[in-house]
Amino acid sequence: MKIMFNKQFIKIGFLSITTCIFLAACTDLEIKETDSIISDSDGEGFSGVENVEGSITNVYNALRGHLESQDNFFALQEVSTDEMLVPTRGTDWGDNGIWRTLHQHTWSPSHQYVLTVWNQMNQNAFLATEIIDPASNPTTEQKAEAQFLRAYAMYQVMDLYGQVPFREPQEGPEIEPRVFTRAEAFEFVLADLNDAIAGLPSSGPDNAATNTATKEAAQFLKARLLLNKFVYVGAAGPEVADMDAVIDLVDEITNKGYALQEGYFDIFKEDQDTETIWWMASGVGNRIWNGMHYNQISPDNTGGGWNGFSTLAEFYDLFEGAPNTNNIGDGQEERRGWVPDATNADDTNLGIGYGFLIGQQYNVDAEPLQDRAKNPLVFTKELPGLVGNNERTGIRTIKYHPVNGGFTGHQIIFRYADAYLMKAEAMVWKGEDATAMVNTLRVLRKAQPLASVGAQTILDERGRELWVEFVRRTDMIRLGGFGKDWQFKDPASVGDKTKELYPIPSNAILSNTNLVQNPGY
Repeated sequence: MKIMFNKQFIKIGFLSITTCIFLAACTDLEIKETDSIISDSDGEGFSGVENVEGSITNVYNALRGHLESQDNFFALQEVSTDEMLVPTRGTDWGDNGIWRTLHQHTWSPSHQYVLTVWNQMNQNAFLATEIIDPASNPTTEQKAEAQFLRAYAMYQVMDLYGQVPFREPQEGPEIEPRVFTRAEAFEFVLADLNDAIAGLPSSGPDNAATNTATKEAAQFLKARLLLNKFVYVGAAGPEVADMDAVIDLVDEITNKGYALQEGYFDIFKEDQDTETIWWMASGVGNRIWNGMHYNQISPDNTGGGWNGFSTLAEFYDLFEGAPNTNNIGDGQEERRGWVPDATNADDTNLGIGYGFLIGQQYNVDAEPLQDRAKNPLVFTKELPGLVGNNERTGIRTIKYHPVNGGFTGHQIIFRYADAYLMKAEAMVWKGEDATAMVNTLRVLRKAQPLASVGAQTILDERGRELWVEFVRRTDMIRLGGFGKDWQFKDPASVGDKTKELYPIPSNAILSNTNLVQNPGY
């Protein structure tokens, strides 16, 4: 099928009128032959996508690329929090301050990642809308799958930016897309998810089924949507009915056989487990190598890591264990992982630790590593700042381990422990005692039971369980931590509620006058 364009540029509204439309340079998405774009040159209008299944695959492929990246969406969700930073090391990782401004909360409407994510998620939503359109004649299940994918994309735009542009495939280039308010977008996404739940097949924790949309994946996203509802609609706090719905949705997922699993880091293998609700064939190489030193290698990555991402000392201190080391026997909980030493670095771990890497690093032969200047490769807890770092400063994090494949295509998007903690949080919002529930998880993860559980405890527990799983920013906004002071944050940004939304990209406002810049920008 050929891709047909009107004689004039098609103005999507969320892409700049001055930039290319639907090209890889703008959106990292290559349009396939199975896509149909709005209108043809003979004026007949949108006639549907020719290959519905192929078009659904294209949306998955686009999303896969967006989620495996270390910049863009991952950066907006993680580097903007107390969990992750990318310090400049000499001239490495300077990138004109693009990483530093995220951590400091000094980004602007021209920030490249802010623009790219806006383009990517809005484009995914539009491509799904084409599939959903009656002209494409999808089956009930195909429509439900596309509605889930559209809901996921629009949810992210709503969560990150507040405003969500929307257009129908039949609308011509002369029509500027309407713009949903955050509350309107919430209702639209909720309706899509309700339809998706009704139309999608159900699946227990089966690797062969859970790499695409299922009823349980849609129930998970609906639970997350309702948990955050009061943020999106501007209410003072959650409604009991919404929290009851969150609990019911998690219970339905539990009833399909999903459950907490022992062996924390085993969950992040390709092997089937009881926790993975939705995974994608996204490469996990960025999750492994973006913080590893150049001299840390694996058989399928002899070039080593790229020595960028680190965590903050204060985030590391959320975990049980010795404050300045993380070797076996240091009293740490399982989720903090461990660092091999001269006695246990071998081919079962490649000399690379699990979790949070601090102190002397070793190779597969139990030999102490050095940096490129021949200094002992000792990762330090403290950093001098966001600039002025050497190759060794900062604790590194690793959740997917290269012993299972340095670039394995199996990334978890939704996980049962997240749903489990959503239920616990819903109980806390209702004034119920979730201590026993949270302690069940903590004991499983080799952590000491807590005496009581409140909002701050839930935020901390979600941080310990779900680090680098795309949720820290949203959790901190909902539970009250995003505006707090943390190391290297700009003092002027502390307590600034306007930073809870990213700006509408400057190019987007130029192309759609229905968009209004968010406060504070």
